[in-house]
Amino acid sequence: MITLSAAQFRDALPNGGRLIGLDVGTKTIGTALCDAGWSFASPALLIRRTKFQKDKAALADIIKAQAVVGLVIGLPINLDGSESPRSQSTRAFAQNLKDMGFPILLQDERWSTVAVTRTLIEQDASRAKRAELVDKMAAAYILQGAIDALVTAQI
Repeated sequence: MITLSAAQFRDALPNGGRLIGLDVGTKTIGTALCDAGWSFASPALLIRRTKFQKDKAALADIIKAQAVVGLVIGLPINLDGSESPRSQSTRAFAQNLKDMGFPILLQDERWSTVAVTRTLIEQDASRAKRAELVDKMAAAYILQGAIDALVTAQI
């Protein structure tokens, strides 16, 4: 199941369990994980993109090792709410992960990279350090937004 609805995603999940957040780029996939109680998201690994099957295998290894129950993928949407070719690419990526058997939430990621970059600049991180961290921190930002919505959907 692939959905844009936090409530639908929540209903497809068991009570609790770790989620993985993905910031899918053309060169890397930033990952983040949350705790089983859906309280906080933390940056995890950065996957350097190669061929899709290798990328999928790397994700499968993380998912298995971390006992993940659902995937949250950042959906790049234009500021006016419309979709772009990057949105379609991300939807295709999600569709290709569907056979892994996990519910997938496509989470609006409009401000994730901007917010994370701003934070890193405020922390006086060098350009090289920002480039190394931004994708996995953006994944954590996306995942945190999703788990906040999931908790709200429970109330």
